Amino acid sequence: MACFYDKGLRFSCKKCLHCCSDEPGYVFLSETDIKTMSEGLGLTRDKFIDTYCRYVDMGSFYMVSLLEKKNYDCIFLTDKGCKVYEYRPVQCKTYPFWAHIVEDKESWDSEAASCPGINSGDLHSKNEINQALESRLNNEPLVILK
Repeated sequence: MACFYDKGLRFSCKKCLHCCSDEPGYVFLSETDIKTMSEGLGLTRDKFIDTYCRYVDMGSFYMVSLLEKKNYDCIFLTDKGCKVYEYRPVQCKTYPFWAHIVEDKESWDSEAASCPGINSGDLHSKNEINQALESRLNNEPLVILK
C-alpha cells in the first residue's frame, strides 16, 4: 500500500533538545526499557523506578513514565545532552518515526514546526521508518492494573 513516505523521509537530529524539554509530556516505559535503563545505571528495577519514574493514572490502570524536572525537562537531560543516551527508551530512539507523526504529510510537516531536524539531513528509507514503527509496536508500555 502506498504511503506518503514511500521514497523515505529526511531527518537528522539537530540536538535542539526540544523533544526532551520545555513542555510537559510522557516517556512511557516498557518492561524492556526499564530493564535496559536500570542495568545501564547499575540499579535494581525497583530502585530505578523509585528514583526516576512516576506512575501515570490512566483511569483503570497506571503506566510508568520517566520523571520530569520542574521546568519539564526530562530527568536525564543535562547541559551535555542525554545522560542515558546509549540505553535510552525505545520511544526516544524512534522519534520522529511515530505512527501519529508519519500518518500523513500534514502530520509530518506539523511536527517539523517544532523539530528543526525534520525534513533535513539524512534520508531514512521506508523500510527504516517501518522498522521504527514496528519497534514501538513490539515494545508496548508497561501497564499496571489498579
